[in-house]
Amino acid sequence: MRRTTVLALATLWLCSVADASAVAPVAMPASTDPLDSARWGDMATTFFAGRTVVFDARVQVTAPAIAEDSLNVPVFVDASELAGIEEVLVFADFNPILAALRFHPVKAKPALGFRLKLQQSSPVRAAARTADGVWHVGGTWVTATGGGCTAPSTGSGSPEWQERLNEVSGKIFSRSDGSERLRMRVIHPMDTGFAPGIPAFHIEELTLSDESGAELMRIQTYEPVSENPLFTIDMPAAGARVRARGRDNDGNRIDAWVTQ
Repeated sequence: MRRTTVLALATLWLCSVADASAVAPVAMPASTDPLDSARWGDMATTFFAGRTVVFDARVQVTAPAIAEDSLNVPVFVDASELAGIEEVLVFADFNPILAALRFHPVKAKPALGFRLKLQQSSPVRAAARTADGVWHVGGTWVTATGGGCTAPSTGSGSPEWQERLNEVSGKIFSRSDGSERLRMRVIHPMDTGFAPGIPAFHIEELTLSDESGAELMRIQTYEPVSENPLFTIDMPAAGARVRARGRDNDGNRIDAWVTQ
């Protein structure tokens, strides 16, 4: 099995018959997986049955070629080169729970940094759906020692997480282009349910909004997101603070303000 660590996907160019100087970028159809994964057919059926799917280098997934810690693999997804992104799905072909995270950018940049668990070496992919219904897929191979999804969280064995469950901390940073970057952590064990005697327990949804209540981004998180999730989000200037609201799969609520 060939494992490439970067999604090497050249953009194709078609010339207009009417004007040979006019060109438009066209993504590759999803017939041959550039990451050469034996499970791509299963991924296409599971997530995109009946939908139009293209492999597209404009959907960038940045992750380490070799993961030092299978419980905490840093991933940054950026689909900002595409216009009209309505949602982005992140998944790993060889994880026992395929989907890691889904987000709707709303007013934020269609980009998100977070950490995930990997059970074994796998492509980590992001699929961005544009307003025309087309799914644009990018990804990268990550080599991992494994066991990230079956190991218990460190928090599950400590009474501290019960006292700090869903506690939010973070900061808003101003950027040179006038936008802002939010870095936010939520205390939660994010258990997958695969460790013996420990049921699945994870954050299900987060909504970020500005001071006026306008939504900036909606995030759905699944079991493979790492313990105590840390999110990096780029967004337009949102004022002095951002509100984070959500819940986990046991109904425990998240409601906190992150300030500059």
